Amino acid sequence: MALTIMRRIKFCAGHRLFGHGGKCEHFHGHNYVADFFVQGDAQDDVGRILDFSVLKKQVKGWIDEHWDHSFLIHQDDANARQALELVKPCRFFVMPYNPTAENMAKYLLEEMCPEVLEGTGAHACQVRIWETDESYAEASLDPAGGETTTYAAMAVGDDVG
Repeated sequence: MALTIMRRIKFCAGHRLFGHGGKCEHFHGHNYVADFFVQGDAQDDVGRILDFSVLKKQVKGWIDEHWDHSFLIHQDDANARQALELVKPCRFFVMPYNPTAENMAKYLLEEMCPEVLEGTGAHACQVRIWETDESYAEASLDPAGGETTTYAAMAVGDDVG
């Protein structure tokens, strides 16, 4: 049986969607919420798969160091990089793809979580990125094959549409 815990981390970041063609191609930012779902097969003597404080320290530490109050940009977006480098001090994070909510969830699940959870006996199985109070995207691992499935942003709430 797999047991799952979840830790929510809040952070602020800016981004733009390279080649979007709409308003999201402009520099803008969000107050993001990231939900990290972590599983483990074994419990410690206390009954935990991973102490919530350890999960918080690891994932929030990485986000604080790399994404919080930073701009996320696509590696091919030379114009954004050039503009951001004019600002001193400068803080940005280059992603291998557009920093959509879907790709942010995918990056955290596939790249960051394995790194920060190494040696804990637990692994991330899903990451959900809330871009607004009404919209999120999530990436989750297929339990059978270990492949990542990324879901398009889902809108929630009474005034959807």
